[in-house]
Amino acid sequence: MEEKILKGRKNGMLVLLMTLVIYVLAIIGVVFGSMMLENTENPVLFIISMIFLCTTWILWLGLKILRPQEALVLTLFGNYVGTIKEPGFYFVNPFCSAVNPASKTHLNQSGDVNSKNISPNQEPETKKLSLKIMTLNNNRQKINDCLGNPIEIGIAVTWRVTDTAKAVFNVDNYKEFLSLQCDSALRNIVRIYPYDVAPNVDTTGDGVADEGSLRGSSEIVANRIKDEIQSRVNEAGIEIVEARITYLAYATEIAAVMLQRQQASAIIDARKMIVDGAVGMVEMALERLNEKQIVELDEERKAAMVSNLLVVLCGNHDAQPVVNSGSLY
Repeated sequence: MEEKILKGRKNGMLVLLMTLVIYVLAIIGVVFGSMMLENTENPVLFIISMIFLCTTWILWLGLKILRPQEALVLTLFGNYVGTIKEPGFYFVNPFCSAVNPASKTHLNQSGDVNSKNISPNQEPETKKLSLKIMTLNNNRQKINDCLGNPIEIGIAVTWRVTDTAKAVFNVDNYKEFLSLQCDSALRNIVRIYPYDVAPNVDTTGDGVADEGSLRGSSEIVANRIKDEIQSRVNEAGIEIVEARITYLAYATEIAAVMLQRQQASAIIDARKMIVDGAVGMVEMALERLNEKQIVELDEERKAAMVSNLLVVLCGNHDAQPVVNSGSLY
């Protein structure tokens, strides 16, 4: 289905004024026709005036008003006529009908597709298609990452309709279609990545392990989600402007365990750094003592000194010094 843009039909004001003039003339004709019926038997003026009075309102069905960033998809007896996109006051065939299968569906800023509970500040149902950039913020999903850990993740997708014919005729409801495709694409991409950096995990598909993760590569993940959604909604005439991760956390059933794991990893890393620093300081102390020849220590005393220094430098609490006033030997 190819989109047809209708242009040059901004005759709404002219038709409106013309119908008002016809109604005025028809009312005058009815009055004079009724007066003529009393004197003569010729009812032509009265009948013609009544016909215009009863049928002119049909022209009003063809009056359409479009605001900026709105579109109207028109069909005539089931055939696609075209789409009006430019703002203005239009007159179209009164028998044309506007089509918008998603007119009763509202994409909330913070929820899934909802067609029942409509907030009072939302616009009433309309057959016009909005061409504005809109936001879809689906509910958080619980998905297993590539390591099997359940996580909760939510995304916000900004989108707009670019092809009205595809949006109306290629899918049953383009808003519901977009929401479902966002959920599906999110699941497919999240399953490729671990929550945090993990060894021997290939997230790019090149066969080489990398450091990609949901927490550390959020921009890359968001772009892949955007591309995945775009590839799915091309047939619906929708353009995905941006996709962003709005919420990311471990699922509640493993959150406490994963927190302990992160704390343990942090403690181990800190201990490694402390031990490396302590060994370097002990090594430096021994070298300085030997260079300046302050004291000569045998292997046994060196081992005792190393042990004491490591205990002092690696301990969690301040050491209590013991002063030896006697001989070392």
